[in-house]
Amino acid sequence: MTPPSPDSAASSRKPVKRWPWLLALVLLIALAAGIWWHTGRDGASGPAAMRRGGFGMAGPTAVTAATAHEQTVPVWLSALGTVTPHTLASVVPRVAGLLQSVDFHQGQKVRAGQLLATIDPRPFRIAVEQAQAQREQTAAQLAGARSDLARYETLLKQDAISAQQVADQRATVAQLKAQLDANGAALDNARLQLQWTRITAPVSGIAGLRQVDPGNMVGTSGALGVSSAATGTSAGGAATPIVTIAQVQPIEVTFALPQSQVGPLLRQLAADRHATVQAWDASDTHLLAQGRLLAADNQISTTTGTLSLRARFDNPQLTLVPNAFVNVRVLERSIEHALVVPSTAVAVGAGGDYVYVIRADGVVHMHDVKAGVAWDGLTQVLDGLAAGDRVVTAGLDHLRDGAHVKVVPAQGASAPRQRHAPAGSGAGMGAPAAAAH
Repeated sequence: MTPPSPDSAASSRKPVKRWPWLLALVLLIALAAGIWWHTGRDGASGPAAMRRGGFGMAGPTAVTAATAHEQTVPVWLSALGTVTPHTLASVVPRVAGLLQSVDFHQGQKVRAGQLLATIDPRPFRIAVEQAQAQREQTAAQLAGARSDLARYETLLKQDAISAQQVADQRATVAQLKAQLDANGAALDNARLQLQWTRITAPVSGIAGLRQVDPGNMVGTSGALGVSSAATGTSAGGAATPIVTIAQVQPIEVTFALPQSQVGPLLRQLAADRHATVQAWDASDTHLLAQGRLLAADNQISTTTGTLSLRARFDNPQLTLVPNAFVNVRVLERSIEHALVVPSTAVAVGAGGDYVYVIRADGVVHMHDVKAGVAWDGLTQVLDGLAAGDRVVTAGLDHLRDGAHVKVVPAQGASAPRQRHAPAGSGAGMGAPAAAAH
């Protein structure tokens, strides 16, 4: 049996009809478009339609708004500062000896003159007694020499003694008098050494951790026995203070500002006016203390182009701790009658900053503006707005020039978000204040 030829096999296949599938696809697309169209028209009064209203669809866009107004706006300069104690004293013994007792608690407040530690005073008492005995001996010798001089002078008047003997006796009296003065100085020194066995606080402040334990030998260059509590060992020969005292009331903060910003502050200092300074925590959200600018360095750093300044704080609650890093804000000046709007109303576009102004008919128009100082959730507007203009504060992303809007109350409104000025701009954030409405 011979196999069928290719031509006969091809002639036996039935042609495939593709047009019904294409027709079904077209009908499905048309049905989906109709459903979308009718759903959009029926929901024209819903929130989605309100959002689309700015683009020409039915219904206005729901937005929140605020009124531009005038108020005083502070200009703050921002920097990173380091807290430094007003005075930092290292308590080092002034005489060598055995540390007999430590009379302070670590971390406690101490006052100037308070007893901190005691060195064994017995050797120094003996030295005082020796110096006193030596002085008394010299005083007795001087008294005898003066008595002899008086007798010699009487004999000289009677020509019973030579003038040379009288002169020699006068020299002996003078020599003993000088020796008595030296013995008195030695006695004063011995008494001072005895007094120094009582180690007292040179300044008022906060005592640090104890660096030496009682029973160790200490010297004038520091403690010769380091406290095991401080180092974990008791290694002799390591010179170290017994304790350090930091005066933290008042306390100071050192910071640096670019040379382009320090001019107004230096002029204030020259006029004996001290700018307000605030210290904020590391997250820049909590005000720790408020003080005043104290002084400025006498030269600008050639490496950083900045000038070091120092501010002083009373620190009544001890919120500032030495060597801590804080965010510093210095009040450079205050701008009176500044026109401000909420910072959320100012948007940034390709052509610069702009806002949407709401007209009386509910239509918004885009206004190019020139933004100035930003502070406490508000932004100063230098040009492009007038006091009393209503601006959109929320919903800007769904607007275009000429769109219809409906002003609604803000839902779940929170405190205005503070806006930092760029570094070196001369504008920064201020202390929290009531937001404008």
